[in-house]
Amino acid sequence: MSPTSRYLTCAGYELHYLEWGERDAPVVIAWHGLARTGRDMDELAEHLGARGWRVLCPDTLGRGLSQWATSPQDEYCLSFYARLAREFVVQLGIERCHWVGTSMGGAIGMVGASGYFEPELHKRIRSLVLNDNAPQLAQPAIERIKAYAGNPPAFATVAELEAFFRAAYKPYGWLSDAQWRRLTETSTRRLPDGRVTPHYDPAMVGQFTHHPDDYLIWHHYDALQIPVLLLRGAESDLVLRETAEAMKTRGPGARGQLQHIEVPGCGHAPALNVPEQLDAVSDFLARASAKAAVAA
Repeated sequence: MSPTSRYLTCAGYELHYLEWGERDAPVVIAWHGLARTGRDMDELAEHLGARGWRVLCPDTLGRGLSQWATSPQDEYCLSFYARLAREFVVQLGIERCHWVGTSMGGAIGMVGASGYFEPELHKRIRSLVLNDNAPQLAQPAIERIKAYAGNPPAFATVAELEAFFRAAYKPYGWLSDAQWRRLTETSTRRLPDGRVTPHYDPAMVGQFTHHPDDYLIWHHYDALQIPVLLLRGAESDLVLRETAEAMKTRGPGARGQLQHIEVPGCGHAPALNVPEQLDAVSDFLARASAKAAVAA
């Protein structure tokens, strides 16, 4: 299965996305993490596409092939990302969808589905997969992410950049050599001096400075009225075990709508590229879709 590369203007910005599967199939939006691109979702999208889903994988503003923000202090934040997501689904005419989000992508799905920022998304998102994301994140891990993401290195060769990615993203778990190479080649931009560096706008990490509580979103989580799957990397330093346990007592957890899976051999965040992880997501989506159909 091969995806189609597309572009859409949302909130005045050109966003890039890949589309997998048939156009008339039920929709999954798969949204990547903070310093990543939609290409991280290739294995998941192919897996879901083969099971009858249409999967849309955007590059967030400032990442991948999408445009960079002209007002980074105001636009690299969850409320603006939710606005982009709302315009994305409305323009594409998506009335109902399921959401899979890694890290930041999960937070965008959470604040979208809560309805506080974008009521239109609240009506349209029917289930949510949080891939190593939670309504409260560990501050030491945030500082670690700020340190490497806010000052992206530059290298003379792509091979050196790949070595950097292999070290920085070791917590993803197992990736094949071909997957590491693809991750590198789809995450690279060349600087005016000829060196290569990660693809994203370094200003995006300012989210943690200009919006310091942006990821403290318990009130959004508590408002969720949909099935939620939490995939927590068993060695994650971002989503602590006690946070995952607290999620079971609040919001969808208290309503019996939360499924929690610990993913062995991974920290932050599972790469969603091996059968056990792929099956966990597709099985959850199949159950959530069936429940939504009965409710309708």
